Amino acid sequence: MVSCKKTYTLILLLFAYGGLSSQNHPVSEEAPGLVKWLSFKEAFELNKKQPKPFIIDVYTDWCGWCKHMMKTTYSDPGIASYINNWFYPVKFNAETKDSILYEGTTYYNPVKSEKSTHQLALKLLNNQLMYPSTIFANYNSKFMLNSQGYLDTRKIEPMLIFTNENVYLSTPFEEFREQFEKAFFDTARSSVEVKKYSFGQALEKQSKEPRMLIVEIYTDWCNGCRVMNKTTFSDTLNADYINKKFYLVDFNAENKDTIHYQGQSYYNNGQNGTPFHQLVMTLLKNNLTLPATVFIDEKLNVVDVIPRYCSPTSMAPVLRFYGNREYKTKKWEEFIKTYKK
Repeated sequence: MVSCKKTYTLILLLFAYGGLSSQNHPVSEEAPGLVKWLSFKEAFELNKKQPKPFIIDVYTDWCGWCKHMMKTTYSDPGIASYINNWFYPVKFNAETKDSILYEGTTYYNPVKSEKSTHQLALKLLNNQLMYPSTIFANYNSKFMLNSQGYLDTRKIEPMLIFTNENVYLSTPFEEFREQFEKAFFDTARSSVEVKKYSFGQALEKQSKEPRMLIVEIYTDWCNGCRVMNKTTFSDTLNADYINKKFYLVDFNAENKDTIHYQGQSYYNNGQNGTPFHQLVMTLLKNNLTLPATVFIDEKLNVVDVIPRYCSPTSMAPVLRFYGNREYKTKKWEEFIKTYKK
């Protein structure tokens, strides 16, 4: 299988337009934080029952920017609600005198002076002490992203999405952050109009002028989908090539249209117990991961399904692999080595 990884889990978008933060709700400097903070022990116990990613706020009592972040970023209703729903938020005083059990090891503060640093803070921050520091980690701590310094709502949004929607499995953070900025804040970004079709329109076009289909599967509430929808295919690196080689199908997984494909009719009538279209589940073989990109050949057979978010640069070789029919004579591993050269 082709992968966008360089060598969703399904979530609810709390604010359908403009990201997670509540731009229309000004936050008072005196407002209390709205995040429901936990201790490490509480978070780990909850994670045993229902795995979620973690966000760890590493602070000190004397850190002014830590307090400011609590009064602003963590008091934003949208950001706080998103964290409370999809993360286990841990508030950790880097100078606490408490002993803390973390991944089977007990850490403590060996010095009793007022501003001595806890052993766990040294471990989590890799001896680079700066406050506040914000750590994002998946449920088993195999992925960790450490951001040092104050984070406003605009900076923290892509980090939350990157962690919670498992974008880290396919894309480096800085690359995702750049595309996130382009999608929601860069009104002057360079892009090319890419032609998009409904499934029915693409099938009609394909019957007259056969081409491969790219089916872009998304939902309105999937944040990674929204970033990919706004940037990956319309990027100058890809748009013209797509227009020449493919029919790009814009396919909302909650579409209500009846679609005729390969001699069968597919519906979205809720009979499968989900809000998703039957054809989506068929194309993805009931393994729903959002976003997803499906490549279908001229005979309308699925040749590949690429799960998760793909950036413009990671999608570019995939498009050439299928658009130039390289997949018929080469394995992906062989092709990508040549492409990189």
